[in-house]
Amino acid sequence: MKKILLLVSAIVLINCNGNAQKETKKESKTYKVTKTDAEWKSQLTALEYHVLREEGTETAFSSPLNANYKEGIYVCKACNTPLFKSDHKFDSGTGWPSFDREIKGNVIISNGSEYYGLEEHCAVCGGHLGHVFNDGPKNTTGKRHCINGVALKFIPKND
Repeated sequence: MKKILLLVSAIVLINCNGNAQKETKKESKTYKVTKTDAEWKSQLTALEYHVLREEGTETAFSSPLNANYKEGIYVCKACNTPLFKSDHKFDSGTGWPSFDREIKGNVIISNGSEYYGLEEHCAVCGGHLGHVFNDGPKNTTGKRHCINGVALKFIPKND
């Protein structure tokens, strides 16, 4: 009995695949826009670089885009790829700009955690945007794309 228990334990340990070993979509993808760290640092502010390139998070309620409800489109701060439409923005009360859907094909959703949600990155440059959760508006998609405002640039409809 001890040998069987030992064998089963060994098999479980050998087949165990921790999160650090899992490859995410971001890591395995080649992006249309690629730059060196030095190039990104020269283009972005320190906070933008921290969020977009190091997967950081801005302080809640710090982005003026959180309270922006003008008509327009939200694009990636790093490469200007359209990511979210103002029609899909809502006040989640979390302190970060929130949307119930992304512009299909322009956002990559990859591994995350139950607590932090699934990771979201720009599909063109790989910039970290935020996370998506399943606690959004039930009358639409049920999704809440919780996005760092510093990762976005707003373009008003008239422009």
